[in-house]
Amino acid sequence: MRMNTSHRRQWDIFCRVIDNYGDIGVSWRLARQLVAEHGVAVRLWVDRMASLHALCPQVQAEASRQVVEGVEVFNMADESAFARPSEVVANVVADVVVEAFGCGLPPNYVAAMAARAVKPLWIILEYLSAEPWVRDHHGLPSPHPQLNLPRYFFFPGCSEGTGGVLREADLLVRRDAFDAAHEDRRWAWWSRMGFDAPPPEALIVSLFAYPHAPFAALLDACAKGETPVVMVVPEGSLAERVRADYATGGKNLELRYVPFVPQADYDTLLWACDVNFVRGEDSFVRAQWAGRPFVWHIYPQAENAHVAKLNAFLERYGETLPAPARHAVRGLWGAWNGVAGAAPVVPLAEAWRAFTRLVGCVEWRCGRSTSGTTGRGMARLYPRAAGATAGAAAMAGRPGAHRRCRGELDSVQSKSDIIQGFPNIILRVCNEDSSGNPGR
Repeated sequence: MRMNTSHRRQWDIFCRVIDNYGDIGVSWRLARQLVAEHGVAVRLWVDRMASLHALCPQVQAEASRQVVEGVEVFNMADESAFARPSEVVANVVADVVVEAFGCGLPPNYVAAMAARAVKPLWIILEYLSAEPWVRDHHGLPSPHPQLNLPRYFFFPGCSEGTGGVLREADLLVRRDAFDAAHEDRRWAWWSRMGFDAPPPEALIVSLFAYPHAPFAALLDACAKGETPVVMVVPEGSLAERVRADYATGGKNLELRYVPFVPQADYDTLLWACDVNFVRGEDSFVRAQWAGRPFVWHIYPQAENAHVAKLNAFLERYGETLPAPARHAVRGLWGAWNGVAGAAPVVPLAEAWRAFTRLVGCVEWRCGRSTSGTTGRGMARLYPRAAGATAGAAAMAGRPGAHRRCRGELDSVQSKSDIIQGFPNIILRVCNEDSSGNPGR
């Protein structure tokens, strides 16, 4: 679906980086997809350009304004653009404004939004969750306490009636092409990273987690395990800790440190591995699309609010898994996150052994047999329901359109079981023609 470009709408996405890459990762991916696949004019306002530079090296961390991959990127730390009188700022206010993860908007910009004759649509993009309440809250209005501005909650999620998750239109085609020539492409990837191909019997594992992860117990389990493990560790704070304690590995463990790859190349890293440890939100979603067994390190929240979120996803994730696989996944995820759930926390070494035994005996993709000694993680340790439904919230900036967003949401999501990512339904009402009918 593409927008009617006779009136090319302007979108502004605001993102304040907290302490990691999840917020900016989602915001940057959304901006790129809106530009590349929907012909939308997008400005991305970021307060920590260095974090965006890590995800996209083309971004110049010191620049106040630049255009990268068709996205106009502004340094929000320089708020001089919002220090002008509101009537001047009003001339640059977008038609659709996305406030990523409740980051807040500059006060002058909000005043300028209210000053527009045709009010922009204000979307509060929330964090992804599989919790049941998300469906009921997705698309609900969130009236501004003082100003007459249409504002709505947007909840990404893992079931129909939620905002879904991001996915580029060609992602699965690219992934399947990689799988079809898996050995050649995997070895080519290792060559680009500066390494020889791992031994064919080795289990290849990528490790991306927060620094407080119990990595020492995991590395000990790998070193003492029966299956050789090649651990891929991207450079960063966790790599520094791993290198200090383990350097190159142990008896059955080889550690390979690779550069922190740009966002556009991260999928290939996931595809080249058998098991992926991921964290936060963006890499968590990409691990699902990769179709490999994965382990999620969830971001810890005050009062253990993250535990309910983790358990809700595990419940959804394990719906179609056979009982042994379901228990193994729960055991390892619980041990990795220090979360007991419905049962005591299993020692990580025990949980890892149970998990890796399943990698070679769960359904294989690409027609590869479970027999043989390769043990590679082409196994599909995830159910179809682990992704999300088509699209997201039908919200947009045409007058009156936002009042219909819940009805549009339900009708659009029932039309397809192909996950297109939430820009499609965000754009649903944006694509209305002058008669007020939804565009096609």
